[in-house]
Parts: sequence; C-alpha cells; structure tokens
Amino acid sequence: MTAQVTSTGQNILRQTITGSRRLSNYWFAIIVTMGGTGFLLAAISSYTKVNLLPFSDPTMLVFLPQGIAMGFYGLAGTLFSVNLWLTILWDVGGGYNEFNKETGQVNIFRWGFPGQNRKIEVTCKTEDVQAVRVEIRDGLNPKRALYLRAKGKRDIPLTRIGQPIALATLENQGAELARFLGVPLEGL
Repeated sequence: MTAQVTSTGQNILRQTITGSRRLSNYWFAIIVTMGGTGFLLAAISSYTKVNLLPFSDPTMLVFLPQGIAMGFYGLAGTLFSVNLWLTILWDVGGGYNEFNKETGQVNIFRWGFPGQNRKIEVTCKTEDVQAVRVEIRDGLNPKRALYLRAKGKRDIPLTRIGQPIALATLENQGAELARFLGVPLEGL
C-alpha cells in the first residue's frame, strides 16, 4: 500500500496513500518526454534541413516518408508525456484512509482527474464495517489488495493501484486494521 501510518492517539488511524507521484512515474515521464521531443525535433530538422539535434544529423533524412513517420511518433510521444506529467501534477490516486473511533467515522479519500469527480470521498460509520478483506490473486495479472466490507456498500479498496504489495506487508496491514476496527480479517 506504501501507506504511511499515522496514529494520533489510540482512537485515530490514518494511512497516507501514494498516488501517481511515484519514482517510476517520474522516470517514465522523463524518458517519454525525451524520446517524443527527439523524434519531433528530428522530423522538423528533416523538413527544414536545419539540424536541431546536437547528437545526430537528421537533415539527411528524406521528409517523405521518414520525416513524416518521425513527426507522427514525436507528436504521439509528446502528447503521451504531457498526459503523464499532468497525472503526476494532479497526484491521481493519492489520498488517505482515516479510521476515527472518536467520531465513529471511516473516511476514504482519493484524488481523481480534474472535473466533476476530482475528489473521491467515501464515508461510512465504523459500526457499519463488517470485515477487512484481503484479495490475493497470482498468475499473469497478480493482484494483492485490501478491501473494507461495509453494510450497504460495495467493497471499498484501501490499497493503491500498481505493483502488488509484498504478501507479508499486506497481511500485517490487514491484521492491524482489522484489530483496530475490531472486525474479522477475511481472505487469508
């Protein structure tokens, strides 16, 4: 979950969830930006016959079809990199899980894409929580996640999307949360 657990007293458990601001996303955004920009500059150099790249000479490329193809890939890469950078800027998927015994509330908050549903917030009473469910699926598309089972609601996901969490970490977080809420841990 890459959750940072903050406990303010015995009655509040708060888990910070890392969204799209992960090192791997920064890495891919940088690589795609460099690649897309390089292809775009190569296409422009091919058309104008002015070398815009310091490490290569794309002026020797024939604009039709090589320059056009590089321009297409450069434009696609640049648009994809803009999407990656905006996702990182907006911290899509980031948020927190807060379990408060004092107020009797469970608050799950995540940031989404800008628009009507930018703030995704699910609130329920702690007394409505029936269980903490662990889902483990191995194979080609592995999945390891924690869910909160509450009365009258679908199972609420508590972990981030992305790489599967280590099994030991998932078990510890699930057991800690189930113990804190006083509900059973299902799925193990």
